[in-house]
Amino acid sequence: MENYLEEELLIKGIEINYLYVCKTKLWYFVRGITMEQESDFVDLGKFLHEKSYFGEEKEVQIGSIKIDFIKKSDIIEVHEIKKGKQMEKAHIMQALYYIYYLNNLGIKAKAILHYPKLKEIKEIELKESDKEDIKRAIKEIEHIKSLKEPPEPIYQKICKNCAYYELCFI
Repeated sequence: MENYLEEELLIKGIEINYLYVCKTKLWYFVRGITMEQESDFVDLGKFLHEKSYFGEEKEVQIGSIKIDFIKKSDIIEVHEIKKGKQMEKAHIMQALYYIYYLNNLGIKAKAILHYPKLKEIKEIELKESDKEDIKRAIKEIEHIKSLKEPPEPIYQKICKNCAYYELCFI
C-alpha cells in the first residue's frame, strides 16, 4: 500500500483536471508537449488569477501539486480560481484530488472553487465515494501515461478554444 500511495502523490492536479477535460491533451501534457503558452484563453485565466484575491500567497507548491492559494482556519482551505464553469466537473475533481492528497499527508482540508467572473464560489469536501473516484482517476492517468500514442481526440465544443486544437485536428 505504501508504494501505491507514493505513486498517487506523484500525480499533478492539472493531470486530474485534463483527464476530465481531454485525455489526448493529458497524454501530450505528461510528455512535456505544452501548447498553453500560445493561448489567449490561458492568458486570460492567468490575468484573473493574478488580479483576484489580493493579499493571498499564490501558487503554493506542496509536493507534486500546485494550489492557487491556501487559507488556514480550523482546517486548511485550498482555493482554486477558475475562469468559468464550462469544465466544472474537471475543476471539482482537481479540488477533490488536492484534498485527498493533503489528507494522505495527514492534513485535514477542504477546497473552495472561485469563479470571479461569475461572482460565485463552491465549497468542496471529500466524501468516501469521492476517494474511490480519485483512485480510479489516478489509475486511468497511469494508463494514459503508459500509452505509446495519444488517445484518439474526441471533438467537443471546447476544442476550438483549446491550445492543442491544431495538434489534434489539423
